[in-house]
Amino acid sequence: MEHGSLTELSSSTFSLADEDHTLANAVRFVLNKDPRVEFCGYSIPHPSENKVNIRVQTTGDPAKDVLKDSLHTLILMCKHVRSTFDEAVTDFKLHQNEQMSID
Repeated sequence: MEHGSLTELSSSTFSLADEDHTLANAVRFVLNKDPRVEFCGYSIPHPSENKVNIRVQTTGDPAKDVLKDSLHTLILMCKHVRSTFDEAVTDFKLHQNEQMSID
């Protein structure tokens, strides 16, 4: 859900249900790397609520588009981390098997 002005598209607050600090902090990190972002931050309204509010203020681009781009970047980063981890596990297992055959 997006809370913002219909006339000022460069500034909005987005409410994400069923989320917590894990996603919100990662999104904030990626948003802070975007040169179009003037300000971003997040809050959790109440500890018993599984909801995160993410505030985005841009230099002029629609906040919704900047958030979408950041989420896409975060997905690509996660895919890269996953593939790098999978390769390292495979290499480790291969090395372990080689060591066992030598012994």
